[in-house]
Amino acid sequence: MEQENHKIKAVSLLRSRICDPKFIFISESPESNYSKLKFMISSSVTEACNNSILLLGPRGSGKNAVLELVIQDLLQEYPDSVSVIRLNGLLHSDDISAFKEIARQLCMEHQLLFSKAASFDDNSQFMVAILKECGLAHKTVIFVLDEFHLFAQGKQRLLYSLLDAMQSITSQAVVLGISCRLDADQLLEKRVRSRFSHRKLLFLPPSIEDSQKLLMHILTLPIDSSFPHAYAVEFNRKVQNIIEDRRFKETLNKYLNVDSSVKHLLRFLFCAVSHMDLQTGFLSRENFEIAFTSIQRQPKLECLRNCSILELQILVCMKRLEVKEQSLCNFNSVMKEYISTLTSERYARHVCLRVCSSALVVSEAKRAIYSK
Repeated sequence: MEQENHKIKAVSLLRSRICDPKFIFISESPESNYSKLKFMISSSVTEACNNSILLLGPRGSGKNAVLELVIQDLLQEYPDSVSVIRLNGLLHSDDISAFKEIARQLCMEHQLLFSKAASFDDNSQFMVAILKECGLAHKTVIFVLDEFHLFAQGKQRLLYSLLDAMQSITSQAVVLGISCRLDADQLLEKRVRSRFSHRKLLFLPPSIEDSQKLLMHILTLPIDSSFPHAYAVEFNRKVQNIIEDRRFKETLNKYLNVDSSVKHLLRFLFCAVSHMDLQTGFLSRENFEIAFTSIQRQPKLECLRNCSILELQILVCMKRLEVKEQSLCNFNSVMKEYISTLTSERYARHVCLRVCSSALVVSEAKRAIYSK
């Protein structure tokens, strides 16, 4: 019973590590993006200076995860000196809605009454006034602008107002832009660019060697712990052998060729750990191959694999109707398209009706129609 417990405990430990951003991204190395970002923001807080930073990298590379870890640390270290305002370009790229959201969050932070009827100018002046008050109180306001490149469209009044307000001696703020576009800073207008600090942190996908190091970091069990010493040593030895195995490296390369982001790699690792055999209590190369196969599955194609020719023809007709921007269709419209598509060797109307009435085909039709 005790042996079963430590095997289950090993799986739980590995899963918790994979799902814990602190274990993945926090590094003591001064060259890590976590250390660099924390140093830049904490310097702005302690030295009462303004700053603007861009976090650039492909989606899934850990930009938001690292930023959230840094903000959590700063809120613990300086609970009365930091406040955070969050905007998203998908929701607030319009200047009016952006300033209204900033005013709403500032009112919540300072326990003030928020007016929905306030105009654009009122919200803009309110933001500038609050920044001055926070500066006098030695409190840093951190603006997090997710999907930063969407704020760089149009007249860019939000970015200009924020960066222009930071030129004041009394203000104390940090603007953090997050974008998947590496050329996000080139989208800024000249008046905005001149006020920007031009500090950038690049979050690049890990190389093959870095991916293998990350796997070892996550999958290695601690020796001096509640695990039996012999079990932990043997577990780590098997993990080392798997990672050094040539066929495993081929599987890993194939997976990373599809998407080499950290998020994608962790998903693959979680799936492999979930397939670990609890009877032996050890990971095997087959676990990673099963994970690779299951993640690469295409269920929409699999559900069409056993369809008859008529069922596929009906699906094609429904797809053609969708291309013609006819979102809603009934049997008559599908049948009309079917007749116009096939000039010979058509099935009878009652046979097509039976196919269209099938619940399975209706389900498959929905999957096929919304597959793109």
